Amino acid sequence: MAKLVEVYDPRGVVEAAPLKLAPRVKKLEGLRLGLLDNTKWNANKLLRGVRDQLASKHALGAVNYYRKESFALAAAPGLLDRIAAENDIVLTAIGD
Repeated sequence: MAKLVEVYDPRGVVEAAPLKLAPRVKKLEGLRLGLLDNTKWNANKLLRGVRDQLASKHALGAVNYYRKESFALAAAPGLLDRIAAENDIVLTAIGD
């Protein structure tokens, strides 16, 4: 007779309230762009490349760069508040 093995489902249960998406901007000219680096190896390179592409096609008002403490942790609430206050649009990336 085969021995039974208990198997756990690693997916867990996620409970989250649906959120409304932010309105999309019509144009980038004059907007303040925030870049949030998650500290993965290539995130900085990817974000700066996208920044350069956007800046070559649009007259951005400013570009502000931020860095999380660790890719494994959520951004600190204070950092998120600062990013929201100092920017009109924000871009983040995972650069493995």
